[in-house]
Amino acid sequence: MLIAPAFAQGASADGGSSFLIQLLPLVLIFAVFYFLLIRPQQKRLKEHKAMVAAVKRGDQVVTAGGVKGRVTYIDDDQTISVEIAPDITVKVVRDTLSQVVPKGGSSASGQNQSPAKS
Repeated sequence: MLIAPAFAQGASADGGSSFLIQLLPLVLIFAVFYFLLIRPQQKRLKEHKAMVAAVKRGDQVVTAGGVKGRVTYIDDDQTISVEIAPDITVKVVRDTLSQVVPKGGSSASGQNQSPAKS
């Protein structure tokens, strides 16, 4: 006797549209994540790859570990030699470069500058 009303309530004429309405918030959340998280990260990755590919001999670079030096030799597609002090050269994996310092300038953050003495 109670089963018949339950079957009658479960059947609706517009079952397909209610599924789309339930799916709409998930689609909106994915769209927000794409435009706020995924797309900017892909753009940053593309810029980093272009920067790493454009590194040439004589450029001032900063590694991910914070070591600042000058590129002395490009070994291959994966590694470069960086002079961090006079007569001290280390091999660094290209992908660990965090930035290329402009010629005649300092790092973009402005750190490592000694204050002016008066």
